[in-house]
Amino acid sequence: MKDFEEAAFVLGIEIQRDRARGLLGLSQKTYIERILKRFDMSMCFGQKVPLAKGDLKKEHCPKNKEEEDEMRNKPYAYLVGSIMYAQVYTRPDLALCISKMGRFQPNPGMQHWIAGKKILRYLQRTKAYMLIYRSTKNLELVGHADVNLGKVEDDYISTSGFIFKMAGPAVAWKSAKQTGVSSSTMFSKYIACYEATSHAVWLKTLRWWT
Repeated sequence: MKDFEEAAFVLGIEIQRDRARGLLGLSQKTYIERILKRFDMSMCFGQKVPLAKGDLKKEHCPKNKEEEDEMRNKPYAYLVGSIMYAQVYTRPDLALCISKMGRFQPNPGMQHWIAGKKILRYLQRTKAYMLIYRSTKNLELVGHADVNLGKVEDDYISTSGFIFKMAGPAVAWKSAKQTGVSSSTMFSKYIACYEATSHAVWLKTLRWWT
């Protein structure tokens, strides 16, 4: 065994420490720069939001062979997977975007590919963002849950989301379609609260909580 002292990078995640102020930061700037270069977007202009309303719709899927051939050489699944890696570890702001992009992975269209490039432009502008945790004696877990009621373009299936924070920023987050059509707004909200509560119960079993 070798002692390499404190870790600076773990699986593409940069760890920054400020012991004097009791801060610890997690950043994936280097990884994001790498995926921007991978998709020839390293010199692109950044944008303020990852997606706009209507950027990802089912109607954008290919409707004929010509449109299917247009997407044949576009590494859509590779793009989704690359962005998802950042979302899973340090970028909760991308959870909804990746959830929506993943729905079209079996049959993506050119508009879906363009939407993915928009997310890369957003990452260009926000690649220095990081999760910064603060030293505290009170490890209080705070959670939030919400739901977006499904509409026609979403097959009437609602999207649930939750986020849990501790010592400052988020420690867990998720955005995903519910498993079925809800009969009312209240029913969809109940499902979202149930999913968030189930995750909260699991989080409280972890050793750092005690």
